[in-house]
Amino acid sequence: MKPVILAEKPSQAKAYADAFSVRRHEGYLEINPCPIFPKGAYITWGVGHLVELKEPKAYDARWNRWTLGSLPILPDRYEFQVAKGKFKQFQVVKKLIRGTDTVINACDVDREGSNIFYSIYYQTGARNQRILRLWINSLEVDEVRKGFANLRDNRKDLLMYEEAKARQISDWLVGMNGSRLYTLLLKAKGIQEVFPIGRVQSPTVYLIYQRQREIETFVSEPFFEIEANFTAEHGTYKGKAKAKEPKREIIQELLAKHGIRPDTPGVISSVTHTDKRIPPPQLHSLSTLQATANRRWKTSPANVLKITQGLYEKKLVTYPRTDARHITPNEFSYLAAQVNEYQQLINHSFPVASLSPKKRFVDSSKVQEHYAIIPTKKVPTQAALAKLSLLERNLYEEVVRTTLAMFHTDYLYTETKVTTTVNELPFFTTGKTERDLGWKALFQKSQEEKDEPSLPPLREQEPVRSDIGIKEGKTQPPKPYTEGQLIAMMKTCGKLVEDKEETEILKEVEGLGTEATRSGIIETIKKHGYITVTKNIVSITDKGRILCQAIEGNLLASPSMTAKWEAYLRKIGNGEGTGQHFLDNIAKFIRKLLDEVPPQLEAQKVDIVLPPAANRSSKRSYAPQEVAPCPKCKQGMIVARKSFYGCSNYKNGCKQTFPGIFLKKKLTPHQVKLLCTTGKTQLIKGFVANNGNAFNARLALVEGKLNLEFLQ
Repeated sequence: MKPVILAEKPSQAKAYADAFSVRRHEGYLEINPCPIFPKGAYITWGVGHLVELKEPKAYDARWNRWTLGSLPILPDRYEFQVAKGKFKQFQVVKKLIRGTDTVINACDVDREGSNIFYSIYYQTGARNQRILRLWINSLEVDEVRKGFANLRDNRKDLLMYEEAKARQISDWLVGMNGSRLYTLLLKAKGIQEVFPIGRVQSPTVYLIYQRQREIETFVSEPFFEIEANFTAEHGTYKGKAKAKEPKREIIQELLAKHGIRPDTPGVISSVTHTDKRIPPPQLHSLSTLQATANRRWKTSPANVLKITQGLYEKKLVTYPRTDARHITPNEFSYLAAQVNEYQQLINHSFPVASLSPKKRFVDSSKVQEHYAIIPTKKVPTQAALAKLSLLERNLYEEVVRTTLAMFHTDYLYTETKVTTTVNELPFFTTGKTERDLGWKALFQKSQEEKDEPSLPPLREQEPVRSDIGIKEGKTQPPKPYTEGQLIAMMKTCGKLVEDKEETEILKEVEGLGTEATRSGIIETIKKHGYITVTKNIVSITDKGRILCQAIEGNLLASPSMTAKWEAYLRKIGNGEGTGQHFLDNIAKFIRKLLDEVPPQLEAQKVDIVLPPAANRSSKRSYAPQEVAPCPKCKQGMIVARKSFYGCSNYKNGCKQTFPGIFLKKKLTPHQVKLLCTTGKTQLIKGFVANNGNAFNARLALVEGKLNLEFLQ
């Protein structure tokens, strides 16, 4: 019998077919007899997930309606069905698989690929065939042939499938139960919206919410420092004293203590030079490539994955969904042999520093399913490069340049530290002089990278003229996440958790989500309306705030819970745990949610902000949000309405209102609450005057009206 090769999708099947002589049929390809397949073989494909979990109503008619009484949704066993619109291709796959004794899993070499293969295989009803695994990292013709000539058994594959299936079912359970629970409870509070809940997406939204709350509640404080411009024999330089105080008077007292005036001369008391080096960066994993591309070209992580997957299918780069930053000696060998061709590709030649592998880049113990993203042996012509889109070329060259950096010299520079003493008060200066760009010559300097000031020639005991002054600054709030930083935050969110044990678990499983799923999670929470991304800045939406206020204090808001689950899922993948044990614990978690959340949410105050009408359908409405007690009548509550804030006691004559937008700046419920309770807001940035000039100010409530207050 001819073996049947199952690819994940048509483009992958075509890449395999390129390595053989084939005949085309509807829904499959036929490999002609060859040394690897003496009798020939069939290649067929899924279209992603041909098979999916059944909807709740397929198990029990009660689960068709969204009611609290019908929860929990916990089927005795989980059933799958052919996905809508994919029946025709499934029938082709089914006929081929049931007509052979050997099936080759040629889906992507990851947990999701294993899940796609086995969910299709079991749905066909086939049993007892020999199953082999294609395990490759490149779709190049020679790698494909080598992979099919050295097929693996499916022991590891089955463990990966068990892990992926447990993850898929647990996500389904948390989503089906959590989404209905929170949607129905919030509906009872007057919020007519659907709130999808997810095992990974909910804590991700909550971390974004936490950052935005930190920004909104941040109180900027002034600080004062002493800075000096010094003039030496061969040029000028700046220095700063180690004094940072909240009040100008303290700095003035320090200057007076040392008898320092603005022009008090100084002397250079020490000059030290230290030679330093920075080695080339490690090779790219998917997340580092996503973060780099987002920083340089402001493209979304999901788009980076899509484009890099396309480059993989064009046989230009290796498998993209990898968390590794190392390669094995095999890959290093072909890269070293082709350094000159890669240099010509980017029009940048340099002498190779070493053709010996270094542990920083080449370490088989750090490579599991996949190695780092590197260029394949296939070096495209300039004509082929010209056919790539701008982003395709940028990403391909980023991979090539980062790989070439491995063969370049270190970046060398000299750090100079200068101490200038003025009446026994030391001022400190640091400068940097580049000695050899090394690997940095491969990369253009980004706009964010500022050149450190170079210092003029200076010598110890050299007298200098001074221009000394007090510099005022303000503490700055945390910055909002960009999409690239969001990927990094999801990977390293253990740093945000105080519990040491939970931090270690998050570090072990590398945070929220996996290398392959993080960009998809971001896209999902965008689609659900929990976040928006404008000019690469991630912001929580009103709907996202409602969700976060609802899950606050609950395990659904905790990245630690997700990490503990992920740690056990990995045990399943290593053969140290079982899917049934994991799903039993998920069922306990869901029952606990159903017991604890209703009274918790009943007691919890959910501040609800109306979104702009354009951003919601006519069928959806948000309940008015109570902001604070009315400062005028003392009886009603100030409530957020469509375009303003007003007193709920208006029917009895209270006319206290606040505009929704003041001088082209939207007023937040928190700011209105401060006006009602303290009479003043914190500094608000971004007011726009009638002449178009932007300015910052505080708002004060004076006799029911808003006044501007400017900081002195």
